[in-house]
Amino acid sequence: MSAHEPAADPPPAASPAGTATTAPKPEEPGERRSFGQLLRQSVTEGNSFTVTVLAIFAALVVGGLINAFTNTTVLHAWSNLFSDPGHAFGQAWDTATGAYVALFEGSVFNPHTVAALFQQASISAAVHDGYLSAVFGPLSETCVQATPLILAGLAVALPYQAGLFNIGGQGQFIGGAIVATFLGYAVSLPPVIHVIVCVLGGFVGGAAIGWIPGELKARTGAHEVIVTIMLNYIMAYFLSYLLAYHYLMQAPGTVNPITRAIAGNAHLPQLFGSHLRINAGFLLALACALAVWWLLSRTTVGFEFRAIGKNPNASRVAGINVERNWVLVMLIAGGLAGLAGAAVIQGTDFTLNDQSFGTYGIDAITVALLGLGRPLGVVLAGLLFGALHAGAPLMQAATSTPVDMVEVLQAVVVLMVAAPPLVRAIFRLRGGGGSLLVLAKGWNG
Repeated sequence: MSAHEPAADPPPAASPAGTATTAPKPEEPGERRSFGQLLRQSVTEGNSFTVTVLAIFAALVVGGLINAFTNTTVLHAWSNLFSDPGHAFGQAWDTATGAYVALFEGSVFNPHTVAALFQQASISAAVHDGYLSAVFGPLSETCVQATPLILAGLAVALPYQAGLFNIGGQGQFIGGAIVATFLGYAVSLPPVIHVIVCVLGGFVGGAAIGWIPGELKARTGAHEVIVTIMLNYIMAYFLSYLLAYHYLMQAPGTVNPITRAIAGNAHLPQLFGSHLRINAGFLLALACALAVWWLLSRTTVGFEFRAIGKNPNASRVAGINVERNWVLVMLIAGGLAGLAGAAVIQGTDFTLNDQSFGTYGIDAITVALLGLGRPLGVVLAGLLFGALHAGAPLMQAATSTPVDMVEVLQAVVVLMVAAPPLVRAIFRLRGGGGSLLVLAKGWNG
């Protein structure tokens, strides 16, 4: 062989038995795997969706155990475990599953109302409609409870994409509710126009409160977490002040902290008649989720939000106005939380009091975390928590389980979702497929 001849390829390595071995054939880029292969891989390796589902399942198991072993009847049965183990385990099982069955019947479907519907099928149409409404009543209540959770959850998830942590949902909710309520009872407009004006007023009221921390951060570097916390207190006290005097927003003829009822023209239309409380606010929440998805994935503004969330310094070098986007994303987020306030006032409550804001601001953080900060995930998480809230009254009435157990279950769900390594260890998943810690990378960076 001359020096200029190319070297021959090395022979294949021999196996211990003396036979040549070949490397496994890599998967071709265009090769498609079957649905079964994809499903098996997602289950065994544990992608984000699989881990989330398993986290919720684990939380339900833990919640059932907590519910069972805080029940005095179960504890009494377990005091005689060795003499009657079957009764002890059966009592714990019945208590845990009974609560979940009642929760399901109160939020999704109650078979007892279906049986009554068929029994009363020959009665007048009015009675028939009443039973028909009872069949879909649980789903209606789930959607009603989920509406403000979805909107407020989007108000947390959107700023996170820009590296901001918005925990001012309560203050922004109050801002939107104040404006929507005032426009609802103090302004006289035609029916459709009145509804639209109040909804837009709710967005503007919340956006104004959301704009403040964004502007302060852009101009002074003030941390949005501190500013939004302070604004929550400011807006709560401001609402109490407005409801303390008749010449402001307190209803005449009462000493209670409540406003006058908004006009009927300002009510959000009910979707399926007066027997069900579900209203156009739910469609508004779904439309907002779709709009946020489009904003983030199909627009230049959404790209800038996501770029700033990844690295604000690199975004500045690339020519993106970071400060302007901080203001804009907080303004939009505040408007979404304000829409949550408008949906509650115009859809179900029709008056504003000093407790109307509830725990929506805190629940929004939980919904955004469980939804992985994505619009579709926020919708699903909002529906899940809405179902828990809707089913809690029936659970308490049917099984004497305290309503507070729902709060415990929510906390356990968040704990499991926020700890993917724990879930992977429990279910012995292989890979590390994707982080679930939506809020784990820290505040603003």
